[in-house]
Amino acid sequence: MNVASPTIVTEAERLLPQRVAARGGIAIRLRDGRTRLERLHQDGAAKIRMPRSGEDPLEAVLINTAGGLTGGDRLGWEAEVGSGASMVMTTQASEKVYRASSGHAEIGVRLSVGEGGRIAWLPQETIMFDRAAFSRRLDVDLAEGATALIAEATVFGRSAMGEAVERGMFRDRWRVSCADRLIHAEDFAVGPDVRSTLSGRAALGGSTAMATVLVISPDAESWLDRVRGIIGDEGGASAWSVGGTGKLLARLYDGNGYGLRKRLVPLLGLLNGRAGLPKCWSL
Repeated sequence: MNVASPTIVTEAERLLPQRVAARGGIAIRLRDGRTRLERLHQDGAAKIRMPRSGEDPLEAVLINTAGGLTGGDRLGWEAEVGSGASMVMTTQASEKVYRASSGHAEIGVRLSVGEGGRIAWLPQETIMFDRAAFSRRLDVDLAEGATALIAEATVFGRSAMGEAVERGMFRDRWRVSCADRLIHAEDFAVGPDVRSTLSGRAALGGSTAMATVLVISPDAESWLDRVRGIIGDEGGASAWSVGGTGKLLARLYDGNGYGLRKRLVPLLGLLNGRAGLPKCWSL
């Protein structure tokens, strides 16, 4: 009789902290005049719920059951919207990125939309803690005639809790293509001296909360005056015609997350049309 040798775990291995390695994916299609779920994948701490599955657009709520991210954690989301279908994606709560003892946390997002389809990517804020290290990547592939509303907000420390981010690392990379043509690309990086960098006049001028909102649609420019009215003096917006469609890009900043949200909520509610703001969002 053969007896398997016992697995020997060293003390160093036993003390290694667990890391998140999770992915969630969803695919939807237009059938019988309504947007319907075609495929759903959940792995690890990544969960997807659809509280309004009987309505159009379909709303998908993304949940990280790990309760936050730290160095070494990896989280990925993917969505595929078929031709003529429509979906709003949001998160159950703000994503918190905690201090990293080593490595960095990553979130990767890939969105694809078929001809005449629409996606609204509206996660709640990402909250950075002091000495956090975080990298985020967003890749969006739109077919001809597809439209998108994309927003990302980041808060560097919760001022109401007396928190401040002195040092850390944050990297944010966006690539958006329409009909196989790159129409929007940006890279934002700050660190390791976060507070000093954000205090500069060319950055946030001392503010600690910021948001980027992007609209890809043939009629994007028609929203410009109303968007500027909501943003006010702490931010700005511009619109262009590019790649056979339209693009509106808005930036907002504020001294704290609550002040930012007071303008971001009505702005996203306006730009998301009849779908309005996801129910998870609130002041």
